[in-house]
Amino acid sequence: MNKLLLSLLGLCLSVSCLAQKSKFEYLDIFQLQYAANPQIAPNGEWVVYQRMGFDVMKDQVTGALWMLKTDGTQHQKLTQREAAEGNAVWSPKGDRLVFTSSTDEGSEIFVYWLSTGKTAKISQLPYSPSSITWSPDGTQLAFSMHVPAKAPVLAKMPSKPKGANWADVPRITDRVYHEADGRGYIAPGFNHLFVMPSNGGAVRQITSGDWHHRGSLSWSKDGSKIYFSANRVPEWEYRFRNSEIYAVEVATGVITTLTDRNGPDTNPVISPDGTKIAYLGYEDKVQAYQTRKIQIMNADGSDKRELSGALDRSISGITWANDNKGLYFAYDDKGNGKIGYIDLQGKVTKIADNRGGTTLGRPYGSGTFTVSDSGQIVYTYSTPKAPAELMLITAKGKTTKITQLNAAFLDFKTLGEVKEVWYTSSVDGRAIQGWVVYPPDYDANKKYPFMVENHGGPILNYGDRFSIEMQLYASAGYVVFYPNPRGSTSYGEEFGNLLYNNYPGEDYNDVMDGVDYCIAKGIAQEDQLFVTGGSAGGIMSAWMIGKNNRFEAAVVAKPVMNWISKTLVADNYFGYANSRYPGQPWENFENYWKFSPLSLVGNIETPTMVMVGMNDLRTPPSEAKQLYHALKLRKKETVLVEIPGASHGIASKPSNLITKIAHTIAWFDKYKKEE
Repeated sequence: MNKLLLSLLGLCLSVSCLAQKSKFEYLDIFQLQYAANPQIAPNGEWVVYQRMGFDVMKDQVTGALWMLKTDGTQHQKLTQREAAEGNAVWSPKGDRLVFTSSTDEGSEIFVYWLSTGKTAKISQLPYSPSSITWSPDGTQLAFSMHVPAKAPVLAKMPSKPKGANWADVPRITDRVYHEADGRGYIAPGFNHLFVMPSNGGAVRQITSGDWHHRGSLSWSKDGSKIYFSANRVPEWEYRFRNSEIYAVEVATGVITTLTDRNGPDTNPVISPDGTKIAYLGYEDKVQAYQTRKIQIMNADGSDKRELSGALDRSISGITWANDNKGLYFAYDDKGNGKIGYIDLQGKVTKIADNRGGTTLGRPYGSGTFTVSDSGQIVYTYSTPKAPAELMLITAKGKTTKITQLNAAFLDFKTLGEVKEVWYTSSVDGRAIQGWVVYPPDYDANKKYPFMVENHGGPILNYGDRFSIEMQLYASAGYVVFYPNPRGSTSYGEEFGNLLYNNYPGEDYNDVMDGVDYCIAKGIAQEDQLFVTGGSAGGIMSAWMIGKNNRFEAAVVAKPVMNWISKTLVADNYFGYANSRYPGQPWENFENYWKFSPLSLVGNIETPTMVMVGMNDLRTPPSEAKQLYHALKLRKKETVLVEIPGASHGIASKPSNLITKIAHTIAWFDKYKKEE
């Protein structure tokens, strides 16, 4: 009898716990936290990282520095400051941290002393610093910072009368790159390198000239030089993909060029013994996609060779092992973030899976890692069930999750299950990967509306990562399918480059093959199909409804509708000719038009919501309006949603992320069939 009573009590408690769980909802976004940019101390004892979240009152992403021991204990906020903090870097001895934090005057440099827990602001800078790096002896800091220049003046205006209220002066530019999405107008000037004492003091500029000097910095072992990447070449504005590796003498400012080829050579990292430089780059073939490779050379620029040629994946985040025998690096493979190790003979060993979780809106690749002197690794770990936590890998390979930022919240939420699918392209028999997100409490005997969510880029990848958007769509009762068609990264250079002069092209077939696969498996029904996507995903969505009328409704977000207008209006207007399509638009008009979704607008019968940020400079509102206006003139069901103040990254404000998702669901709900 007692055993029976205990069993019944256990069952009741289990049911009670299940009853307490609820679906993921809009305002739950503000409960989420994630770990970003971990930095492990040289001795492997402590880790500092950015603890990120969403401020419901200020409607913004927030980040403060926290630290904990690598056994997960003594988890604490680094400072008492209530301000944005980031870019933490340990001193060579591990006794101090340098970081940046916002102040009333802008972003400044701070130092934290581990032994005392004290913090001090050591800079008073006119502009925000970046790429802060310690000298090997810990006495100096190097960083990059904007140095202003004067805008061109074409006319001499008469002086206005005292007290007169005249219009603002005109904004005049003669630069190729003069505006950027999310930033707007780029103030004239160049980024240069600076050094300063690590305990505060005079700031000294060590580079000059009308070129940008930025990206990661690396000191020579003796502290006499700093290695960096820049594009100090003639006509650098027009050779915008190019960059080289340089060394600058800290004392004199004398610069030596170490690489000289057509292509992006970046991210130099000196070996611990000071004899070799590893860097990333490739010889530019002028095509849609190329994989970044690890290159290596002697510290004087001699004996250059490609190290990672056998790995057909794009590489980032290179870090030398302390014994000088190889490098750790990050890469994506088949939609999953990895950490690898490569020895100096080019042999690659996979170290970890599931690096990611720091881009929460949609399931794009992200995340970083950090390595101690003894080979301990801490990285941002994510699965579809949660945003990034910190994972420790010991020098012996044992893994331990050392943070639980979301357990208290997500343990009481029922999320949609994410399952990987593979299917065959009808075009050429290639294997295509995708994922299906099922609504919470999914019942295979019921029919659900089926949403295709196309990724942006187009040369990017989705994967098995946590996604706010996918989970909210699933919570609203939709089965969500997100594929990686040809052109996606993490499948090799040839696969990514299939979009050269062919976009949109057979990637459309790859997506539709995925839809047909899901129908054949009973996951989707022909009369319950919906489609959406943003940026390149908006292009694909517009292309799909121009090619067929199988979808009940569509939401086309921030699309390119007309490649001729887009490539001459967007902030990155200079980047398309020859790498996307041959020639400039006026040289190849018919080809640019052939791949423009607007060329298919006469076929569209699908009810279509068009969405765009009103400050979008990447796919300007004029592109979205071309679709909306064309559909209105054709008297088709359509609506235009313009989001005030939003740039191309609509979801950069949490409330705009909610706006995007809520309007998409509302539009689809209007046309879905009720059982």
